[in-house]
Amino acid sequence: MSFLDKNISSLKLDILKEIGNIGAGHAATALSTLLNKKIDMSVPDVKIVSFDEMIDMAGGADNVVAGVFLRIDGDAPGSMFFVLPLEQAEIFIRELPGNIPFCADELPYDELALSALQELGNILSGSYLSSLSDFTKLSLFPSVPMLSIDMVGAIIGTGLLEISQLSDYAIVIDTALNEEFQNTDAVNGHFFLLPDPESFQIIFKALGVPDHE
Repeated sequence: MSFLDKNISSLKLDILKEIGNIGAGHAATALSTLLNKKIDMSVPDVKIVSFDEMIDMAGGADNVVAGVFLRIDGDAPGSMFFVLPLEQAEIFIRELPGNIPFCADELPYDELALSALQELGNILSGSYLSSLSDFTKLSLFPSVPMLSIDMVGAIIGTGLLEISQLSDYAIVIDTALNEEFQNTDAVNGHFFLLPDPESFQIIFKALGVPDHE
């Protein structure tokens, strides 16, 4: 039976959302320092989706995005993706000091812009992982994040080659990043957490959530 065939209680999703919001708070603090301005960040929604639904949420297999991928080692192994539409990546780059050039339609991309996007993914993934580790008291260690600007199918497919043999689901943490008290557009991305099959039960056991909840 796959994970999606089981009943996912609102309690479990609420816990994941709370962990996500705490991680977002840590990320907002780090991004405020990076951008030298007050940043507000929130997690509007958390849901469980199949791999096919995950690719659809990111715009479809042929949609070109900025994606950051990393592996999680330790007590609850898994993988993480942060996927940002290119137009959203442009909004983020424009907010950085120094007028760093970045246009989704113009190649090659500026190296500083690519470094900034990788740092964004690094900050977000590190903040969420630290929050999850703090809540569960599990030891979780991220690999060095890898940035790609490519089609969704290529970015996510590479990371799923081994995982898809054992699992078929992902946890989606929607992410909204905005300057507080400003009327600028929010930067919205999708954060995908893909625990290895045994890790989801390990995480909830560490949180004290019974299997039947």
